[in-house]
Amino acid sequence: MPGGKLLAVSDQHVTHAENRRITESMRPESDEDWLIVAGDVAEKFADIEWALTLLADRFAKVIWSPGNHELWTHPQDPVTVRGVERYDALVEMCRRVGVVTPEDPYPVWEGGAFPVTVAPLFTLYDYSFLAPGARNKEESLKIAHDSGVVCTDEYLLHPDPYPSREAWCEDRIALTEKRLGAIDPEHRTVLVNHYPLVREPTRILRFPQFAQWCGTERTADWHVRFRAAAMVYGHLHIPRVTWHDGVRFEEVSIGYPREWRPRPPRKPLRQILPEPA
Repeated sequence: MPGGKLLAVSDQHVTHAENRRITESMRPESDEDWLIVAGDVAEKFADIEWALTLLADRFAKVIWSPGNHELWTHPQDPVTVRGVERYDALVEMCRRVGVVTPEDPYPVWEGGAFPVTVAPLFTLYDYSFLAPGARNKEESLKIAHDSGVVCTDEYLLHPDPYPSREAWCEDRIALTEKRLGAIDPEHRTVLVNHYPLVREPTRILRFPQFAQWCGTERTADWHVRFRAAAMVYGHLHIPRVTWHDGVRFEEVSIGYPREWRPRPPRKPLRQILPEPA
């Protein structure tokens, strides 16, 4: 039986020099360790490729789910493709450097007492995590704009050729549900997504109106339906462990230097399996 660990990180944001150094310091504890990267490596294509190539050279397997920042078409990025075309370019780059994506066969981790299918997901969001007091997307967005708390996705994450981000999300949900349903029913899973699959982790956001860019109600039962031993996510920049329906949810983000500097020091990589004591 392999003796490695399944480790995880997200929201490296390597554009920041301090975060780049943190990524450069990431190394496995053994030659058999796998690493989950749950999105927001960086905004520019070259930075994303640098970080994933570095990690793929060190870990036995690297598994990536895209964050919203990877999907931005940044005005300073020489790679100008948008929407689905950008995502496809990221998938092609990952395959070239040996990183598993949501479009590849889900790998099976056999380092514990039972086989676990590690499923990287790409679901986006559909604004169903409405701002407090909103009855629909339009009201929710108005509350956000009136308060000045608006996700940069509204300007840089293009859904082309879909008419909207929620339409892209709808297709991703349908595709992903079908693939998850095909996993061996004898296997537990580790579900990896940039966004939490349930809304509860967003309840502690300082600005609750930001939750509408943090997931979709349509994934709220996936951790139960698809036998999750753990759910790994990022995006919120609030690293912690919560439990939902008896399933461990691990927020594994690093976040921006201004966020992590005041916190007590911690290891940048979180152990997912074997389950830590």
